[in-house]
Amino acid sequence: MNYPIYLDYNATTPCAPEVLEEMWPWFSQHFGNAASKSHPYGWVAEEAVEKAREQVANLIGARSKEIIFTSGATEAINLAIKGIFEVYAGEKQHYITCQTEHKAVLDCFGELEKKGASVTYLSVQKDGSIDLNLLQSAIQPETKMIALMWANNETGLIHPISEIAQIAEEKGIIFFTDAVQAAGKIQVYVKCVHMMAISAHKFDGPKGVGALFIRHNHNLPKPIGQISGGGHEKGFRSGTLNVTGIVGMGKAAEVKQGMMKSEFSRLSLLRNQLEEELLQIPKTYLNGSQEHRLPHVTNISFAGVEGEDLLRKVCMKVAVSSGSACTSISPKPSHVLKAMGLDDNLGRSTLRFSLGRQTSEQDILDTIEWVRKSVKDLRDQ
Repeated sequence: MNYPIYLDYNATTPCAPEVLEEMWPWFSQHFGNAASKSHPYGWVAEEAVEKAREQVANLIGARSKEIIFTSGATEAINLAIKGIFEVYAGEKQHYITCQTEHKAVLDCFGELEKKGASVTYLSVQKDGSIDLNLLQSAIQPETKMIALMWANNETGLIHPISEIAQIAEEKGIIFFTDAVQAAGKIQVYVKCVHMMAISAHKFDGPKGVGALFIRHNHNLPKPIGQISGGGHEKGFRSGTLNVTGIVGMGKAAEVKQGMMKSEFSRLSLLRNQLEEELLQIPKTYLNGSQEHRLPHVTNISFAGVEGEDLLRKVCMKVAVSSGSACTSISPKPSHVLKAMGLDDNLGRSTLRFSLGRQTSEQDILDTIEWVRKSVKDLRDQ
């Protein structure tokens, strides 16, 4: 198959060569169960898991004992949110999140509401940012958690995590952040948050493995495990560990830590080049903040074209998306863009371009040419 140029790295990333090489022996040669404590097969597997735990911890400035491996960020999010809800079972509970969160977070809170919790969904400003005064005013005596993402998966907007964490700390409230799009792209400092979810396949690691950071040096409650059966991962997440995937996640974290600064600069330049050229097309609009955002993402609306036609045409030669991969099958406009005030037509005629390690300058030049042609052809119909 003749694949198009890939500019959908926020959806997933290919495994880095170093990661594949590191993982390969664990498929067959080192196949032991990390929970097998009575023989070398298990010992070697456990040692590999602990090495990976240290590598992942180093990427986000944590301690290895604060890393709980999961099947991905969605599981980590469920563990964090539902696990805290169960801690306070029987009490009046209130939670604060945002209208532009990932569906994994929003759907969790939807379930909590059905079980009796109240949830405040903060509105956002035109660029997708939140008003910290609005956040403070939303806090109630029974507020148990503030859950706000580190960086938005559709626009790349970065929330002021340190300021949010300070508010939570002063009020004695748990602060959980979905850092899936931030980890490996920008420096994240976990010391200011209580819990954080990350996913390996967003930073050149394998799919099917992620982690929840749970800070130890605070007195607030830790989540109750959501999967029973064996007490693995300190009781937070039972189940035989995916040693091969965990090894890959650890290696990906190590590689990303070493190249994060140079990739930030390189991808920023390429993203800016793409963005500046596409915004010269008449009736195009940038969504999100130009100042506080990830280096590799741009979200652009193209007025005067039908959304499905635009996506279909562009994807003939350039793989992009109209929003989150988790909601790509929906014909509805992005809930993120709607929350930012875009009307439905413009919201549907929007493309998210996200760059990655394999993106070249030629890819950007070819993308500019093809998107220009696609928009012109559709408008001329």
